[in-house]
Amino acid sequence: MRIYAAPFVPALGSTVEQVGLAARLDGLGFRRVHARPTAPGEYFWGHETFWMYRRATPRDETPRLVGWRLEPPLGRILAFLDGPQATGSVAPEDAIELEPLLLGTSFGERRARSEWIPLAELPEHVWRPLLAIEDARFFDHPGLDGRAVARALLANVRSGGVVQGGSTITQQLIKLRDLSPKRSLGRKASEAVRALALEVEHSKEEILEAYLNSVYYGHVDGLSLYGISAAARAYYATDPRRLSLAHGAALAALVQAPNRLSPVRAPAALAARYGLVLDRLAELGWLPAAALDDARRAGPPPPVAGSPAPEPARLFRGWLGEMLGPAERPGGLRIDSTLDAHLQELAVSAVGAGLDRLRRASPELRRAPLAAALVALDATTGEVLAYVGGDPRADDGLDRARRSRRQPGSTVKPFVVLEALASCGDRAPLFTSRRVLDRPLTLPLPTGDWTPRNADQRFRGVVSVRQALTESLNVPVVRIARHCGFEPTADRMRRAGLALPPAAPPSSVLGAVETSPLELAGAYTLFANRGRVRQPRAVRTARGRAGLPLLPDGGGIRRAASPAAAFLVWDLLRRPELGPTVFGKTGTSSERRDAWYAGGDGRLVTVVWVGLDDGRPLGLGGAGAAEPIWRDFVARAAGSLRPHVPARPRRIVESWVDADSGLRLASRREGAELHLFRSRHKPPARRWWRRRSPLEPIE
Repeated sequence: MRIYAAPFVPALGSTVEQVGLAARLDGLGFRRVHARPTAPGEYFWGHETFWMYRRATPRDETPRLVGWRLEPPLGRILAFLDGPQATGSVAPEDAIELEPLLLGTSFGERRARSEWIPLAELPEHVWRPLLAIEDARFFDHPGLDGRAVARALLANVRSGGVVQGGSTITQQLIKLRDLSPKRSLGRKASEAVRALALEVEHSKEEILEAYLNSVYYGHVDGLSLYGISAAARAYYATDPRRLSLAHGAALAALVQAPNRLSPVRAPAALAARYGLVLDRLAELGWLPAAALDDARRAGPPPPVAGSPAPEPARLFRGWLGEMLGPAERPGGLRIDSTLDAHLQELAVSAVGAGLDRLRRASPELRRAPLAAALVALDATTGEVLAYVGGDPRADDGLDRARRSRRQPGSTVKPFVVLEALASCGDRAPLFTSRRVLDRPLTLPLPTGDWTPRNADQRFRGVVSVRQALTESLNVPVVRIARHCGFEPTADRMRRAGLALPPAAPPSSVLGAVETSPLELAGAYTLFANRGRVRQPRAVRTARGRAGLPLLPDGGGIRRAASPAAAFLVWDLLRRPELGPTVFGKTGTSSERRDAWYAGGDGRLVTVVWVGLDDGRPLGLGGAGAAEPIWRDFVARAAGSLRPHVPARPRRIVESWVDADSGLRLASRREGAELHLFRSRHKPPARRWWRRRSPLEPIE
């Protein structure tokens, strides 16, 4: 089974650093060189050009040199280049696409990060030792080796037990990928038949490549190592393409019993079998005698200290597993996810650094079950671009991005204002300069009186709708919701995608409901997507062993507000000090149990939650705990997406408003504020007969 990230196409107009082009290629195992690349898997970053020697992919089996023309000094991408003689830009449909990164090969097991390595990119001295000790007649037999079976039977009879096996590489691949480890005659017969069929359908090179990228090499620090890429990096901290003969012989020796012969735990046992591998190579005459003598004198290379990196998006795989169901979990699946591999790395880094920062600042949090979650979506498609369900270094298996439901605090206030500006129940829609009372308020409820208070315990007398949202004032927001109707306001929140119960309590307008980071991120897509909500979508395609699709393609979309109303709220949430298209809102639940930040930049919508797993108060608000993580991620991630600026709807106009009276002015005056309005819902103009008569505030 393979789970892939989405392929990536660098957009014209972005810079090399914005899209993380070099980091993406490093993650794919490319090697940076200091001149124009001459071999697949190399790249060159120059002053005016960026060249990549593309490797063979299923979509393009011919490796070739491609690149980008850059504008110095920022490295802005001006054109796509196809071949060293290219002088103009490539047609948009032929834009250069980076191959997708392999994210995972298992739903449940903790595996080390691995990269699929084409056989053509591995030196012969890396794979020859494996064939020598495991299947020397691999290129001669049809999938079954009668000589090896007879030799194994004779050895087993002489020893009175099982000391040798006669399985070929092809049979072992069948066992690795498709069948259970149970030993039986029926299983052996099925394995043999399928091995013969596999040899008919695929070349020897394809089978050997699949085996090298699938075979088990043991485990290190609790992470299982599958494939030569994971083993080379975990044991020797090097790219498998740069392994020596000694490395290749040691890894070949390891395959028979990966944990019993581990170079970390059993170096002496590995050294004995390492010698057998070299003896077998000498017997077959496959490699030069001098090279074998050097490897024999050197002995098996010692392991390099360090922990292997786990596969990205471990918790994300749990979500995929639930979508597919237990019946579809056996091998043979290919899942093309929506994750952006580079943004996923940035998200993991931001969450890890943010949690470290909080622990350093508070001795109490060092001993507490501190956790965080981050979800990033493309607002225009609903595709999940990055997904972190907890502390990236913890192994607790909890997915807080989807499973954990907490009170979101003030992050729901934009939806209250959205209802007020869009329809306001059965009343006339409000406008952003509408005046609202900010004085003590008590509401009689069936469960008793409810007295909301502002976070700073202060009252300002009269404020505007805009001030109520931008300063996150609780009492004015409750008055706005009561004016428009608590039920119409709750219904607007449901249309946005928040799961409110029937007859939601009035306190829900201040976030006294439960939601998940994934659910809240989906709701926030409406502010960047002209009032349309995109259902989060994690999979582009998923196909089973027969190649048939397993999941419907595409995510849901629904209208939750008019483009004009959504734009007005987006404008109120803007953070121009962070960028022209950045918007966001903090959230803090009661008693400071949960800290949130929700918002985005252009098409990128991101939600961060921070809290304690045991439900105790975190003691920090959204601005102190969640916003730094959000800003760290969004600042580095937003440039990877094509620029997207929400267009101002035609029915949006702007006017100056007298701050004291709330009346519209013909021109700018001292103390005036500039507001945006829907053309049909504007405050009355100030006239001489009502110059001193301010609009009545909402009570």
